[in-house]
Amino acid sequence: MSERPAAPNALPHAVRLGLRRGWTEFVQGLRSSQDQWFYLSTAFLAVGYLYLRRDTPVEGTGLMLPSVALPSILAGLLVFGLIIGPAYSLAMEKEDGTLLRAKAVPHGLVGYFAGQLVLHSSSLLPQTVAVLVPSFLLFDDLMASASGWFTVAWVVMLGLLATLPIGMVIGAVVPSVQKVGMWGMLPVMAMAGISGIFFPVQALWGWVQVVAQVLPMYWMGLGMRSAFLPDSYADAELGGSWRTLETVGALGAWAVVGAVLAPAVLRRMARRQSGSQVAAAREAATQWVR
Repeated sequence: MSERPAAPNALPHAVRLGLRRGWTEFVQGLRSSQDQWFYLSTAFLAVGYLYLRRDTPVEGTGLMLPSVALPSILAGLLVFGLIIGPAYSLAMEKEDGTLLRAKAVPHGLVGYFAGQLVLHSSSLLPQTVAVLVPSFLLFDDLMASASGWFTVAWVVMLGLLATLPIGMVIGAVVPSVQKVGMWGMLPVMAMAGISGIFFPVQALWGWVQVVAQVLPMYWMGLGMRSAFLPDSYADAELGGSWRTLETVGALGAWAVVGAVLAPAVLRRMARRQSGSQVAAAREAATQWVR
């Protein structure tokens, strides 16, 4: 017997439910002491590092290190959250049966993806505020022009579309939640190490610079620096400019690849998802905890 087709309004209904679920999870997260501790601890580490280096000048720029390092660190934190957050969420919800239940309703996976998009994009706000508010109170020369906020907006939006699908793919392919650290966290930390987040890309070997410019974190860091720093600092970047069009092109290309790849991987994962797999994953998680 063939499966009865979904009602014509099933897709919009699934999307609305997903958006509502994502917003509800975000609000619950804001009230969670665990999430609050995460936002405050990451902000404390980032701002604390900048405060300790507040009197360190950046040679040849006339700027102090906090002015130069803050946009790069902020970009790194955002990319980390947009990849690791969805990866952990998807891996956990494979194990607890959430995805299996979503698969059972019409367009359930579409609604699930919509919810994840709302949840993780909304989570960028408290993380960003937790870093920026104390930074603007403690340091000078952080935003060269008010127009930089427009640049921050489009860089974050493109970065969201470019990196969140990476996290979804990692969460879909990892065999268990415990493997997210190895399959996701370590590669993201390696990406941060060569993308100009902690030190200039120019200090690396030529072939590493080429690899860095393939990765979305480099372009997000470059875009954030173009938002915060004066145009005179562009001379210190690769190519001697902010390369705005290249930033849009690179992040846009990653967004297109993610839009094509992530749904295909999620559909493949959903086809393989079964009740016996969920039970086995729960049993494996129990053994790991013990």
